[in-house]
Amino acid sequence: MLSISNHYISRYTVLLVSVELLLLLGTFYLGANIRFLDWEKPSPIEFLLLLPEAVIFVFVIMISMAVMGMYQQDLRPTFKNTLLCLIPAMILSFGLMTLVFYLFPEIYLGRGILILAMFFSFLCVLLVRTVLFLCLSRMGIMQSRILVLGIGDRAYELMNHIEAGLSYQGPKIVGFIPFFGEDRRVPASDVLSIKGSLLSLANQYNASEIVVAAEERRGGNFPIQELLDCKMHGVKVTDFATFFEREEGHIRMDALYPSWLVFGGGFDQSFFRSSIKRIFDLVASGVLLVVTFPIMLVTALLILIEDGIPIFYRQERVGKGGETFMVLKFRSMSKNAEQGNKPQWAAANDSRATRVGSIIRKLRIDELPQIVNVLRNEMSFVGPRPERPYFVDMLCAKVPYYNARHSIKPGITGWAQVRYTYGSSVEDAIEKLQYDLYYVKNHSLFLDVVILIHTVDVVLGKGGR
Repeated sequence: MLSISNHYISRYTVLLVSVELLLLLGTFYLGANIRFLDWEKPSPIEFLLLLPEAVIFVFVIMISMAVMGMYQQDLRPTFKNTLLCLIPAMILSFGLMTLVFYLFPEIYLGRGILILAMFFSFLCVLLVRTVLFLCLSRMGIMQSRILVLGIGDRAYELMNHIEAGLSYQGPKIVGFIPFFGEDRRVPASDVLSIKGSLLSLANQYNASEIVVAAEERRGGNFPIQELLDCKMHGVKVTDFATFFEREEGHIRMDALYPSWLVFGGGFDQSFFRSSIKRIFDLVASGVLLVVTFPIMLVTALLILIEDGIPIFYRQERVGKGGETFMVLKFRSMSKNAEQGNKPQWAAANDSRATRVGSIIRKLRIDELPQIVNVLRNEMSFVGPRPERPYFVDMLCAKVPYYNARHSIKPGITGWAQVRYTYGSSVEDAIEKLQYDLYYVKNHSLFLDVVILIHTVDVVLGKGGR
């Protein structure tokens, strides 16, 4: 895993992005040469003349592939999966590029070049991804070798998590190191006998990382000096909670302790970060308002026809610092959705939703009026979803660190929304909080852009979660 602005990206994804960026650039110029039957080596001037069009071509295709989930870590890039994602990505790319060249005729690209370049891009991306997947899955080049300190419940959970993941790009456990006083939960055949130091053990098994999964770390039996020696000699030492933060994109509540939050990195609330986020909110909200205004007009009309007024729904929510505000949404439920004024959890297939409401909830159109809340500075474009005071009071009493999500402004979309389903219980709230805490800790402009791309993927590819 590589860290970009505190957000972890798999090395396989970085490799794919790098290879495909160069590949798409090459196919663009290949299409241009074939179109004009010019097989001579292009001069630097000719290369530069087409560079704006080439950059737009590469950017649009890669964004379209990202929107279709082709850079998601959990996508297994087999020939079939790649084909099913690549075809709609290319169709979307063609439509977007046609729109761009229509709006900016000074960089117009002929249809002949565009079609040839996209044809070669389609073939090359399909071939490269298939070959890369076959090579990496068989050779294990992208896998890191890790030792696990501990043989108890956490070590067992770590083992199950890794075995359930994509083995060709995830870490590989080469052995478990027994720790004093822990009952063994992992296979006895995987437990290593210690005949030297942890450093010699790591060198013996060619391990690049030691993950500390021991549940008890107090007392004189914890090998802190040996772990420090490993770190000084280039062997990474990773905490159990940090491992899950890196690999899963959430912060484990059952492995969390205050000192990890206090002394760990992240939680950037600087003036610079706040200013960048506000600028991003205004730009993203303005663009979304312009693009979706016709959709909102049609939605308002359909709600009026089906169930009458009110078209919009205002509800009290908890924002930054615990202050409340009135969130604005399209009404997606019947007028008597909460009988007796008792708050109820929302669910993915809520029976209280109207026919129009079911559709706009699935496509997240009901959230679009919250652009007004963003412009009022009550919300951000990206952040934890705002919850109602009734549920906040209940969850703060039952869930540790729940109030930490109120240290930043809530958002229209968020990391928990693109990574988890609708929450309809306290248990679901805990699961979502693990993703919200990850965002609160690691939020950055880069992560905001990643979440927006995932949001489009959820709406277009998977529907509202």
